[in-house]
Amino acid sequence: MLRILVELADVDDPRVWRQLLVPASLRLDRLHSVLQDAMGWQNCHMHAFTIDGVQYGRPDGELGLRDERSATLGALLKPGAHFVYTYDFGDSWEHLITVEQVQTASAGLPYPHCVDGVGACPPEDCGGAPGYSDLKVILADPAHEEHHAMLVWFGLRSATEFAPDRFTPNEANARLLHVTAP
Repeated sequence: MLRILVELADVDDPRVWRQLLVPASLRLDRLHSVLQDAMGWQNCHMHAFTIDGVQYGRPDGELGLRDERSATLGALLKPGAHFVYTYDFGDSWEHLITVEQVQTASAGLPYPHCVDGVGACPPEDCGGAPGYSDLKVILADPAHEEHHAMLVWFGLRSATEFAPDRFTPNEANARLLHVTAP
């Protein structure tokens, strides 16, 4: 079992991160599903993993990615290893992932499992980290000229429905129940 820390790069106030327990036998394609559910993404865009300078993803002749279905975490990574998961090549959400430690699985705990985390997942298609920063400013200011347009675009009745600091591991774990390893 690996304990990994997943941090969304260039996002702060609040930072967005998750601490996860995942089987070492987990293939990268399954890790993609785990990260989507743990973070709260909607799996609407392409992705890639960059590990030791090699990119893995869905096989595609144009992008030259290695097949993520042929690689497992345990075979590629050791404790202390760092790698990057990029989601949505347009918005370029970079997730910095650190293998914190190898540990023994706990009986009765479903895996993968979200242990801890902070910060809500940014909305899809909001323009990456810079767009998300702008969105938080716009929604916090009812007098901002784009305030109403952003509420409509995100389907919100009120800016109070948008809570960048809202996250509970229980919500992530409910989403993770459908992910099976390897």
